[in-house]
Amino acid sequence: MSTPASTSEPRYPAGASPAAIRAALLPEDVPRFDQDYRRALDVAREALSLTDLVETLESWRRIAWSTQADPAAHRRMVQAAEHAQHSGEPPAGSRSWNSLKTELGL
Repeated sequence: MSTPASTSEPRYPAGASPAAIRAALLPEDVPRFDQDYRRALDVAREALSLTDLVETLESWRRIAWSTQADPAAHRRMVQAAEHAQHSGEPPAGSRSWNSLKTELGL
């Protein structure tokens, strides 16, 4: 026996619905969110598990929160990470893990 579909949206914590997350992102992040969300929905459908979907939405919720907290800083962080990834060079002002451990006395 199947259960009829609900006509109302599930209740999400503030800002945690897929639509709210998507609306809070920078325009350049929306296509990647859409792709990740669709992939997570496909995994959920095939695996009959919501784990990947919940983890994907939580990850993007944190990105949306960072974006809304300071959009310019978020954009700079993403650009610095992309530059480091493509060039192989660490971001300006960064230091190695070993250097940080030494500085912290570890």
